[in-house]
Amino acid sequence: MNTQQSGSSKTAAHEPAAIVYVIDDDESARRALSGLLRSVDLAVETFASSQEFLARTKPAGPSCLILDVRLRGENGLEFQDSMTRSNLYMPVVFITGHGDIAMTVKAMKAGAQDFLSKPFRDQDLLDAVDHALAKDRKRLQAAHSISSLRMSYESLTPREREVVGFVLAGLLNKQIASEMSISEVTVKMHRGQAMKKMAARSVADLIRKTQSLGVEPLRTQ
Repeated sequence: MNTQQSGSSKTAAHEPAAIVYVIDDDESARRALSGLLRSVDLAVETFASSQEFLARTKPAGPSCLILDVRLRGENGLEFQDSMTRSNLYMPVVFITGHGDIAMTVKAMKAGAQDFLSKPFRDQDLLDAVDHALAKDRKRLQAAHSISSLRMSYESLTPREREVVGFVLAGLLNKQIASEMSISEVTVKMHRGQAMKKMAARSVADLIRKTQSLGVEPLRTQ
């Protein structure tokens, strides 16, 4: 494996550095791609095969994969499918010297970020990588947001979760109080605590956040 890394001056101090992975069985192509990407201060790791790439432990942080469609003994499009099945989420930029429209369409339908036919302009590849890394940053931010929200929901007491479940069902405070055999004041207290813990600005925001976690409404008796 030929591995070369560099830091990015554009990376925020609190964010792990972005990494661009390259899989190409042509050593000269790997060197050229690595040199191009390092010239714009991107960290790069190159691999001669998908097996080498899979064996590498991936650090946290945004990343993307530049993948040659036709690798020695394997097919890049098939590897893209196996990445999806293995829950390896990473934007893919395909490069090929033998591309056609059907191949391009298949790759894009499978979620590829871009598909570049050789010879391509350096700037086209850099633009494709820039877009791919931006896409992965958004994915990681969304995943972090959901994880934090789930932790907030799990911090609710059983009573608070029950109130939230009835709120999701569309019940008014009076109806929730009747269902739970408690006072309306107590319902408001539990709902207020739930909103505070989940940083919900309003009841509508509370509903939106809990729905995004897949929380089901409680059925009335």
